[in-house]
Amino acid sequence: MIEIKFEEWFTEINNSNLEELKNDLYVKASRYHQLRNTSYFANETERFEIEEFRTRSHNTFIDSCNILSRNMIKNGDQANWRVELGNDRKVIGDFACYISYRIGLKAR
Repeated sequence: MIEIKFEEWFTEINNSNLEELKNDLYVKASRYHQLRNTSYFANETERFEIEEFRTRSHNTFIDSCNILSRNMIKNGDQANWRVELGNDRKVIGDFACYISYRIGLKAR
């Protein structure tokens, strides 16, 4: 199950002491999640207008994943999550939504 992997990956990231990079990843995940949800409820015209922003947000989340994983490796942390996450944009987007969901639960 991919959700089990999401939890493992989130835990691996959360265990890192690279707070600034971690928080940057979390913020970018939340922004992407918000745009994805907004797109879901939008009509066709609105969805077309949102699409460029959603794609850009998705790209910046992927960049943030790459930056964090490289720095985790330099720091001696486990960063298997990035290799396992792979390059499938749909899976990466789903992981961003999972991170946002977990952060939302932690914030209560």
